[in-house]
Amino acid sequence: MKPNEFQQERETLNKLTLEKADLITKRFFNLDTAAYSDGALPSKTKEMLGLVASMVLRCDDCIRYHLDQCYHIGVTDAEIQEVFSIALIVGGSIVIPHLRRAN
Repeated sequence: MKPNEFQQERETLNKLTLEKADLITKRFFNLDTAAYSDGALPSKTKEMLGLVASMVLRCDDCIRYHLDQCYHIGVTDAEIQEVFSIALIVGGSIVIPHLRRAN
């Protein structure tokens, strides 16, 4: 799936989810958005942390999303490779297939 197709599908499915969502789900979506905003840590750092967590948790959609976000906010290829290294150290060899797909 191409990045723009992934983004379109994600937006469509999020919209459908939120149309049917209860208060807890809506609050969670808002919390997730707010968590990646600038704070004591800049959003760039938070997105890189999100990418590490996504790789360790082996969530392909999450990896794709955070990788897209990282590139969108200016994370360099060199920084992405360091993020991948941290994910590999934290997650171990189980992260390797996801690292391959993310490259």
